[in-house]
Amino acid sequence: MTSASASDIEAILRGSHANPFAVLGPHDGEVRVFAPQASAVAVLHDGQRTPLDRVHPEGFFAGPFDSHQYQLEMTSGERTWVAEDPYRFGLVLGEMDEYLIAEGRHRQLYERLGAHPITHEGVEGVAFAVWAPNARRVSVVGDFNAWDGRRHPMRRRLGPGLWELFIPGLSVGELYKYEIISAHGERMPLKADPVGFAHEQSPGTASVISGLPHHPWQDGDWMGTRAARQDRTAPISIYEVHLGSWRRGGEGEVLDYESIADLLVPYVTEMGFTHVEFLPVSEHPFTGSWGYQPIGLFAPTSRYGSAEAFARLVDRLHAAGIGVIIDWVPAHFPSDAHGLGRFDGTALYEHADPRQGFHQDWNTLIYNFGRREVANFLQASALYWLDKFHIDALRVDAVASMLYLDYSRKAGEWIPNQFGGNENLEAIDFLRNVNERVCADHPGAITIAEESTAFPKVSRPVKDGGLGFGFKWNMGWMHDTLGYFRRDPLHRRYHQNDLTFGLVYAWSEDFVLPLSHDEVVHGKGSLIRQMAGDRWQKFANLRAYFAFMWTHPGKKLLFMGGEFAQDREWNHDQSLDWHLLDDPLHAGMQALIRDLNRLYRDHPALHRLDCDPGGFEWIDASDADQSVLVFLRKSDDGAPPAVIVCNLTPQVHHDYRIGVPQPGGWREVLNTDDAGYGGSGVGNAGPLQTEDIAWHGRKASLALTLPPLAVIVLVPE
Repeated sequence: MTSASASDIEAILRGSHANPFAVLGPHDGEVRVFAPQASAVAVLHDGQRTPLDRVHPEGFFAGPFDSHQYQLEMTSGERTWVAEDPYRFGLVLGEMDEYLIAEGRHRQLYERLGAHPITHEGVEGVAFAVWAPNARRVSVVGDFNAWDGRRHPMRRRLGPGLWELFIPGLSVGELYKYEIISAHGERMPLKADPVGFAHEQSPGTASVISGLPHHPWQDGDWMGTRAARQDRTAPISIYEVHLGSWRRGGEGEVLDYESIADLLVPYVTEMGFTHVEFLPVSEHPFTGSWGYQPIGLFAPTSRYGSAEAFARLVDRLHAAGIGVIIDWVPAHFPSDAHGLGRFDGTALYEHADPRQGFHQDWNTLIYNFGRREVANFLQASALYWLDKFHIDALRVDAVASMLYLDYSRKAGEWIPNQFGGNENLEAIDFLRNVNERVCADHPGAITIAEESTAFPKVSRPVKDGGLGFGFKWNMGWMHDTLGYFRRDPLHRRYHQNDLTFGLVYAWSEDFVLPLSHDEVVHGKGSLIRQMAGDRWQKFANLRAYFAFMWTHPGKKLLFMGGEFAQDREWNHDQSLDWHLLDDPLHAGMQALIRDLNRLYRDHPALHRLDCDPGGFEWIDASDADQSVLVFLRKSDDGAPPAVIVCNLTPQVHHDYRIGVPQPGGWREVLNTDDAGYGGSGVGNAGPLQTEDIAWHGRKASLALTLPPLAVIVLVPE
């Protein structure tokens, strides 16, 4: 017999009891156990064995026993085993956890939610905790309980709607999900853990018990100098990488983090990039989303190995003096059944109204940034990557879609804010809070906004009314300049402003100039294919474009493959075409990028004032008829200036005179028409001497040979 009521027993058997700890475990001098997998159960304590009565044929056992210290002996057929009773253990989460989560101020949410292997009350097991405030019942399910939601229902904590359960005996590597019964009695599709630290590979959708990643970091030297390396005065040249298609194995197989590190670290070092930026590494169910539709915001994708292996990749890049940026996606999430959508039977993470909560362009759901727990969840994700993986910068995806309530929506398809405007005030507050927290908790780390509108002060401090990002992608510059180089040189005289307009607003933000993955997909073709002219002219145009970019104010970003003129459009299912480097034109492009990175890094005039109007001056932008541009880059530390001359037609100009800022000797330190890069070899060999001929408003001038479709860089001797 048992003192448990028939209704309580029935609710346990049916998996509908909202408070299993009130029924199961030690109560009123007896122990109650639900074990449908066993035919008999006994309590073991101090060498004594006390059988329990089978109170219900479906597996409810009970019997007298007056202690919280015991184990269970279970029998099924000829098999007998000993197990711990999850319902004899006390709380894991503390009251402060509840308070901070309810307030939306738990800085290390990932230390408490998720699945954590721990020793609790002297017993090893896994502590599970999840936020589901509107659920009637939440259970942990997995192979360990035959995915039976009746067997491990969780304890509901009052307050913010947390559920927790310590399951003794579980170990790393077990698959699990949450089975949730909504407030209306609806059994939701099994849900992956929102704060899961590992997930099984697609097409599997379960979370994997792993705990927080542990890695013995060796990057103290890097971390000590990171702030200076990522300052607006530093040379920042970013190599954007999709891990699954940068390189593949001999049979086309995807490489793991370790193998990628073996190849990527020396390559980026040789090429002279200061940073790598990985397309989203957060776990995502659909490979074709490139990571931009993530479900595991606390888990490096298992496609390439473990979280610890990803940490080793970062550590090795840091050892080589290379910073690591990851794309982070807080703007939206996919509607996959195992994900966050209607997590507890309600619009919990998303807005209920599709005018606010559904992204029409991407068929995804939009986070409810105004909900404290959701904002806390996302902020914790940002801090997690910086804390546990020493990530140096977060490039925040799709910021424009977060800032505007009417983003990509027609009239009547959106809801104005409280003042009648189209700004998403809650998202703005969220972004400011994240950026301030990143700066406060991780000195030297930065955030970068992919933002395509004229929203003001994106990269200005929050205290000055800005959003607080370190840098902003200059999408307007990319659009204008790429459009220019697509044009036949015959017509470029009418479009010189496509190259000059960017200087009108170049210092309104701290910019990164991006030639990213977005420019080589969806039928646009590769960068080399987008250039105007025949094959030789295409290469000459792309070389000139790269040199214009590397000498233009702003930090640099180039998507993988662009550095050697990948010929076909990027395909995430294939390796880049590295065999193209057997062709001198492709090898020459790679050599040019290597030299541009060196030049950019070694000449302070080309980087120290990237974000300051004092670092740039037009010498002449008026010769549109010949598509020639001449400008000056300057430093603030006494370093010599650099003069950049762009001739963007196939015509060679002899004795082309330009004014220079100082008399004396000058030399050509880079010429994109150099034969070593695949050019025609036209240029200005040897030292150049100014003449006392006033030109372009300057007392001294040089008479130059301008090579065709080329950029030259001059510095004083």
